[in-house]
Amino acid sequence: MKRIAILALMSIMLFGQSYAQKKQTSQSNKAVVMEQISPAAYTTFKVSNNVTMYEVRFQNQYKMNVAGHLFIPKSLNRNIKHSAIIVGHPMGAVKEQSANVYASNMAERGFITLSIDLSYWGESEGEPRNVVAPDMYAEDFSAAVDFLGTRSFVDRNRIGVLGVCGSGSFVISAAKIDPRMKAIATVSMYDMGSASRNALNHSQTIEQRKRAQAEAAEQRYVEFSGGETKHTGGTVHKLDETTHPIQREFYEFYRTPRGEFTPKGSSPKFTTHPTLSSNVKFNNFYPFNDIETISPRPMLFITGDKAHSKEFSEDAYKRAAEPKELVVIPNAGHVDLYDKVELIPFDKLETFFKKHLNENNGDKTVQVDRINSAKENVLNK
Repeated sequence: MKRIAILALMSIMLFGQSYAQKKQTSQSNKAVVMEQISPAAYTTFKVSNNVTMYEVRFQNQYKMNVAGHLFIPKSLNRNIKHSAIIVGHPMGAVKEQSANVYASNMAERGFITLSIDLSYWGESEGEPRNVVAPDMYAEDFSAAVDFLGTRSFVDRNRIGVLGVCGSGSFVISAAKIDPRMKAIATVSMYDMGSASRNALNHSQTIEQRKRAQAEAAEQRYVEFSGGETKHTGGTVHKLDETTHPIQREFYEFYRTPRGEFTPKGSSPKFTTHPTLSSNVKFNNFYPFNDIETISPRPMLFITGDKAHSKEFSEDAYKRAAEPKELVVIPNAGHVDLYDKVELIPFDKLETFFKKHLNENNGDKTVQVDRINSAKENVLNK
């Protein structure tokens, strides 16, 4: 009798475990969305007729939905596996601003590309909106690798990342602990940690930093008590004679038809502006520490000779180990490389990713898998 009871208990436990695993798999499958959409309604980037665009959603490790746009060349043979590139947007922006310029153009050159909205921004999940969470941003890139690496037409051993502005520092942070990112490129990179702690050219004093931290700390009491969320930084909404030249540069992109984009459910009032209480989290963000451990995976740093952010690409290049390359674009400012396709070195990016992701080496794994699957189906009939 005792033996029967034990066997019954074991059967119940095994059934429960099987059910839980099936439920988890089912939930995981439901968490992935991939739907073809038209790019016609977008004005901040263009998509070639040779490229198909998809809206995608997938979960990061914290079960938060990450939104993205997937671009696939129409000529691509989906019966074999291909390399892919993940593209991250500038800090405070969304995928429709700059990231899709790179993603759509690289897709035109034959790559599968995926632009993402970082958590708390754009169409990705996260509350409160516009929160600064650099560790979560890095996780979003790893989640994008999860998504791409489980697509039948993507070779999970040939996935690269490309970060524009703030995302340059986020992809470096991610790549340091995620070896699945095989080639890393940045454009007009901002080290968001150094920019927050020290400001450009180390122009901020420790006393100024401490005052900002104290203000953020006090704001936490307000928000904890149900008060209004405050925002800081970002791009000004109007110009006057006192507006700083760097703010004018950002204004010409974010506050004009050239780059203005307001995600669903948001307001132009809040675009580009992080929350005050969370912004100081960048002070604990050190993406360039241990950057040399990314080697032997290759790194490419692209900046403009007139970019106010050039110091960050130069610093990262100095610290990184080989193989590495620093490319300085003549007559290009920081924001110029967001969307001015005549200045963006797409040829260089194409060469870099083709070389290091082995674009010309066709992988027959998918074909072999499908042949084996067909054989099993025949045997099972």
